[in-house]
Amino acid sequence: MATARGPLRQRLVGLASVRAVSTSSLSTFPKQVKIVEVGPRDGLQNEKNIVPTAVKIRMIDMLSEAGLPVIEATSFVSPKWVPQMADHTEVLKGIQKFPGINYPVLTPNFKGYQAAVAAGAKEVSVFGAASELFTRKNINCSIDESFQQFSQVLQAARAASIPVRG
Repeated sequence: MATARGPLRQRLVGLASVRAVSTSSLSTFPKQVKIVEVGPRDGLQNEKNIVPTAVKIRMIDMLSEAGLPVIEATSFVSPKWVPQMADHTEVLKGIQKFPGINYPVLTPNFKGYQAAVAAGAKEVSVFGAASELFTRKNINCSIDESFQQFSQVLQAARAASIPVRG
């Protein structure tokens, strides 16, 4: 049986020590993770050509048929800022709601939250950023203002027993 020598041996020894460290640190990780498919929202929002509503609905239905447990369906944002999401109500109302699958929607502010709930949203998402520039470009406010907006969404969602991710 051949044994590794030189640089190969060093790499193998290095990998073994990394494996030992990562195995011992696994006890600090949660026992499970929640994977959220955000393609229908995040994947489409920057497309230059508007994707037809029927195509978005079919995409979400196909993801549901594939058995993905959580699919972020759309974003309740201003169509002025994100034209691709202007059909958010039609998308949310048009998708098939498969049992056992959650369909959260992004609601970056209270106005978006109200529109989402009116459209039938059963779960909402909020997001924050560590960069003032990114926050300003993305949701047209400062980081501090975004926290105030999230607070309004969280309070309203809690009062309505609507789960919030973010």
